[in-house]
Amino acid sequence: MPAVKSRRFALVAALCVLALLALPLLVRELRLHAGWFLVCSGPPEPADLILVIGGDFYGPRVIKAADLALQGYAPFVLITGPPYQRGRPEAEFAIDFLVSKGYPRSLFQSFGHHAPSTATEAAVVGEELVRRGVHRVILVTSSYHSRRADLAFRLFFPRIHFISVSAADPHYDPDHWWTDPGSRHLFFLECEKIIGTIFLAYPEYLLGLSAPG
Repeated sequence: MPAVKSRRFALVAALCVLALLALPLLVRELRLHAGWFLVCSGPPEPADLILVIGGDFYGPRVIKAADLALQGYAPFVLITGPPYQRGRPEAEFAIDFLVSKGYPRSLFQSFGHHAPSTATEAAVVGEELVRRGVHRVILVTSSYHSRRADLAFRLFFPRIHFISVSAADPHYDPDHWWTDPGSRHLFFLECEKIIGTIFLAYPEYLLGLSAPG
């Protein structure tokens, strides 16, 4: 009997040692998966239009969308955003920027709004998509913002097929987000806003009450 207890103790002790040795690897993998959770991106597919979420009109978002349009995934890019300067929508500044980079102006359209958040922007811009009779949309935004944007548009407008294609952002490193203060701030901020988006949009989506689309 003592021998059996001794073997059991040795087995438990060995398992504890293995667990302690594996813990750093487990924590690292959890951190890595957490960082990539914010990134919702897949291969582009043919669509009715390419939609760029406002907020980065001189950066990776608009360039990514313009390149996708040049590759023939959609006939044009719809760039959204609130007024930026003297009442002029930021989308118009984005188009001027892209034209200066050599992209044809005919490739872009702008849609201004006054929505203060991604969820409200989804509701406003989604109505415009419905008005245009759009069925398939390539949704382009920054990598760290892509999960929340995809969630918001899908919850408010489930009848439109959104294809999320994110643009890599220099301010967010999903592989080492916990070691970089800027990336760490974006991670926790986005997680908080994702929860807010669900509370705002999900009851309407679930119950079918006044859900657009």
